[in-house]
Amino acid sequence: MPVFQVNCLSPTVPVSFVHGFLPGADPALIAQLAARSGIATELMDEPAARVTQEQFSTLYRLLAHELDDEMPGIFSRPLRNGTLKYLCLSLLDAPRLEVALHRFGQFFRLLLDEFRVESRREGSAAHVELVEAAAGPAVGPMARELMLKLVHGVASWLIRHKIPLQAVQLPSARPAQASDHLYLFPGPVHFGCERGGIAFDAAFLDMPVRQRKSDLEKFLARAPEDWIFVTFAEPMTCHRVRQYVADCLPVAPTIEAVAAALHCSVRTLCRRLSAEGTTFQAIKDGVRRDIAIQRLTRSDDAITAIAFDVGFDNPTAFHRAFRHWTGSTPNTYRRTP
Repeated sequence: MPVFQVNCLSPTVPVSFVHGFLPGADPALIAQLAARSGIATELMDEPAARVTQEQFSTLYRLLAHELDDEMPGIFSRPLRNGTLKYLCLSLLDAPRLEVALHRFGQFFRLLLDEFRVESRREGSAAHVELVEAAAGPAVGPMARELMLKLVHGVASWLIRHKIPLQAVQLPSARPAQASDHLYLFPGPVHFGCERGGIAFDAAFLDMPVRQRKSDLEKFLARAPEDWIFVTFAEPMTCHRVRQYVADCLPVAPTIEAVAAALHCSVRTLCRRLSAEGTTFQAIKDGVRRDIAIQRLTRSDDAITAIAFDVGFDNPTAFHRAFRHWTGSTPNTYRRTP
């Protein structure tokens, strides 16, 4: 029987997330950088298209360099290249995480007009909130989500411990692709809230900062992967189900088999997944879609072989399912830009 383990399986990223960086950018520049990132041009115009985390991160870095903005196009004022480096340098000599988070807020108070980043301890919970300026520039969902990702990613890096989140609060309405947030935040995401924020166990605030200046280069070199995307070490049911399904392929497991492996009833499994905003079928489809996309973009394997490996004996059925998942054919992802 497959066991739960962390491997290289990573979710793909909706192209709508990519477009969050692109309003106002030169279309010719976008096409050029997308091609350099391995993204087929026609996928940029397909609403249901997906890109790999590697493609997304490459495009992010290219845009940041080209625009001299480490959060390219997100805020009214660019965060010039070097911002993340000097942010981290200002935090490394903090005695504990609580002090580092206060400094984090003070650092961005000097740079941003959109909101303040405030942290506080409230009983057994720690809160980091984005307090938006009443007369400030408009704040889009991408700005809130990336800043919350950054504060969580930097905080986890500083103490060398991935911090599980008790809650993520976003003011925006629940999007059509809300399930993708399960792989951006290691905790339950709530939409339609008064302000953006995250909550976690206050005990983490007392943990010492363990990173040193010599550790910073590696963290910066891997940006934004290390602070945007969630690893499957996170203790969420949907992540465990996803890993189990991947380990079972090419045989797609039944929900009864997965529930037994997680030592719970089918009803309990469905309830836990519903609380996290997803379903067993959505996870199973997502796993097969993401593995197929990664194989199509990273290998020369025959499409029929990829179809079999993700649980399809019939190539026609695989093509039909893939078009339903992504709006495009497998061959579109196979083309070199």
